[in-house]
Amino acid sequence: MNARAALFDLYGDHLRSRGGRASVAALVRLLAPLGIAAPAVRTAISRMVRQGWLDHVRLPQGPGYMLTPKGVSRLDKAAARIYRAGPVNWSGRWHMLVLEPVRDRQRRERLRAGLAYLGYAPLSETTWIGPHPSPELDALRISAYVFDATLAGDPRELVAQAWDLCAIAQAYEQWLADAEVLVGSLPDDAHVDQVFAVRSRLLNGWRNFLFRDPGLPAELLPPGWPGEKARLYFEQEAARLLPAATAFVERNMDGAFDVAPHAPLVSPGAAARGATAEEIR
Repeated sequence: MNARAALFDLYGDHLRSRGGRASVAALVRLLAPLGIAAPAVRTAISRMVRQGWLDHVRLPQGPGYMLTPKGVSRLDKAAARIYRAGPVNWSGRWHMLVLEPVRDRQRRERLRAGLAYLGYAPLSETTWIGPHPSPELDALRISAYVFDATLAGDPRELVAQAWDLCAIAQAYEQWLADAEVLVGSLPDDAHVDQVFAVRSRLLNGWRNFLFRDPGLPAELLPPGWPGEKARLYFEQEAARLLPAATAFVERNMDGAFDVAPHAPLVSPGAAARGATAEEIR
């Protein structure tokens, strides 16, 4: 896991709800269990500042960094996609973009990556489709004709042309196999920093599907789509590991209260149904 991705996950999953700010020293401590050294953390912070995700802030404990409005917006929208709220409702219509040609190769590649992240796929170099409009599209500052379109034909054929569903399905199956090994390596009496590291790696691997899976509605997916089984596993284990991971974050934030070095893991059954406060304690 690289430092920049780990920082995005840390701010999104833990610091966003704690004011979206932390000292540099705290950030270094929090990423240490992931094997990320202090110089790499500082380099990643500098890059995120240049890109407009973080900004300098002076804290009582020393220099720190806080989320910018741009960073808050991106993380909130990413969280809604990471922790998916049930099946996707689809109107049967497509959001279609016809772009003006982009001559600069680097800018063209950035645009392609940005559109793919938002769930669009190319039908040609300049025509892209998505199953629904993205609220983040304006942030790409593209010049395009935008259509709310219907298809005269089988939408599954269109999906098969636009997205490589076999590759996405294989990626889900591989992620689930790796995730089961990762989570299975964690003992019941694991130290909170171990739990934090495992949960962070679980989240980081799952977050990569933001760049691969457009979030197609169930009626456009093959039967037995492995993404659903993977989603259920991720949500269960992310919830089960959260209390101990949170305990680690609280201990390493500046001015945090003392936390026991070990925190009980919530049982899978409790996580699946929503653990009570008593179970988490």
